Amino acid sequence: MASLFSKLAAFARSPQGRRVTEQVKHVARDPRNKAKAEQLLRKFRKR
Repeated sequence: MASLFSKLAAFARSPQGRRVTEQVKHVARDPRNKAKAEQLLRKFRKR
């Protein structure tokens, strides 16, 4: 499992990984997307 995390960490440090991270942060700031995410979390927490 350590190799999976090390690969993810290496990707996150790469230029492409940084670009993806910024895109995710931008999408997460949208109130509609935030509400959808919170709704999904509530749904999974009920189980």
